[in-house]
Amino acid sequence: MSHCELEDITLHLNDRISSTRRVLELRTIAKDQDKRVILGKIGQDILAIDGLLDQFEKSVGRQKDLLKHLKELEGFFEEDVQDGKNLRDNMPTHMPRKGQPAVHGIGSAGQSGPVNVQAVQQVHTRKTSKNQIREMEFITSPEFDTIPQYMKGRLTYEQLNTAVESINTAVTGKYKILNQPAKTLNNATRKLHQRYKEEENKDTKGLFFIVEADIKEFTQMKVDKRFQSILSMLRHCQRLREQRGGGITRYVLL
Repeated sequence: MSHCELEDITLHLNDRISSTRRVLELRTIAKDQDKRVILGKIGQDILAIDGLLDQFEKSVGRQKDLLKHLKELEGFFEEDVQDGKNLRDNMPTHMPRKGQPAVHGIGSAGQSGPVNVQAVQQVHTRKTSKNQIREMEFITSPEFDTIPQYMKGRLTYEQLNTAVESINTAVTGKYKILNQPAKTLNNATRKLHQRYKEEENKDTKGLFFIVEADIKEFTQMKVDKRFQSILSMLRHCQRLREQRGGGITRYVLL
């Protein structure tokens, strides 16, 4: 029911109430034989008013339901806007920027080619062999399409690869500290170095892994339900696996 229809019902209801009030006033001066007619008229008006009030109440209830639904939509839109801002502020390096050409050189100086995930993965492979720090490969578009919708929810391909980049940041930050001689570390990094050693066991030898504390230490990514969904998708794409022990959950790169 529209706003205009609600106004019409309100006006009609007021007319009925005014009419009933006038009939009640006439009853005091009417003759006995006329009072039955007046009482009948009053009864009809009261029934009509009751029907109008019932319509009005139902309409108000529908408007409340609509308002609740609109507030829920507003919450979804605000969340989408926030996701968009986070994506804008944390644009993956393999994605073209606004105002830049859709090509980005990854080969020798002066050469350029189309940006793609496979090319960036080749860069990570070369970095691994040089620095001895392994990095997770970005998710390809075909891989993303294989992820069940119930896992993805509203997470986009770009957002998932942004999370991959954050995980790589945490891995690089951790193992750069581990690869340094202990005597060159300051107090803060020495404590981290000690924690990293305590988190290792016989099953982690030769593996690259991080824990939630590393995500918090080196990235701005929140460790929440969305983070858990991201981990499920990365397990589905065989990018990592979980290893539990000693009260710690380790995220091991595959």
